[in-house]
Amino acid sequence: MNFTLNAQLRSDLGKGASRRLRHANSIPAVIYGTGKDPQSLTFNHNDIIKALEFEAFYTSILNINIDGSKTRAVVKDIQRHAYKPKVLHMDLQRVSDSEKIHMHVPIHFTGEDVAPGIKAGGQIVHNMNDVEVTCFAKDLPEFIELDISGLNVGESFHISDLTLPEGVTSIELSHGEDHDQPVVSIQKARGITTDEDTSESEEAPE
Repeated sequence: MNFTLNAQLRSDLGKGASRRLRHANSIPAVIYGTGKDPQSLTFNHNDIIKALEFEAFYTSILNINIDGSKTRAVVKDIQRHAYKPKVLHMDLQRVSDSEKIHMHVPIHFTGEDVAPGIKAGGQIVHNMNDVEVTCFAKDLPEFIELDISGLNVGESFHISDLTLPEGVTSIELSHGEDHDQPVVSIQKARGITTDEDTSESEEAPE
């Protein structure tokens, strides 16, 4: 999905300036990276709110028009109001074809409704909803899909079970096998008896 946003350079900085921008329905932002100096920007608040409705916005390469100059960037941080549907500030990172970026990519789980562990009354536990990856901008996926339709009670999938696109590497796994964290599991719910529990009770002495 392609996102194009218009931005303006701003020279009026500080808390007071940011407050005035927000009152004018604008969002203060900063863009940095690729060896260039950071730039302070403003975006139209309505444009950003509309873009945030799409999950892909968080993991897409954005096309930013800055006073007629075009650059590519990804979202690194969004500060929101505590209880109002307002964005207070955005951090963007420029991307280039020659530098890898670090991003959190959402995990889409499929097959939950047919997983044998769920049918047996187990409860699904999502240990992770996204995975941190490194890759070149051209290889950045919008999401990673994980099929759990074969998962039984007491079983789990780990980061190493994720199928990452070519050119995409898990940050955690790059630190070693002991960082292969669980992503999702199906745990036994109270009152559920598994075959293993039954066999153990049959072997127990009277």
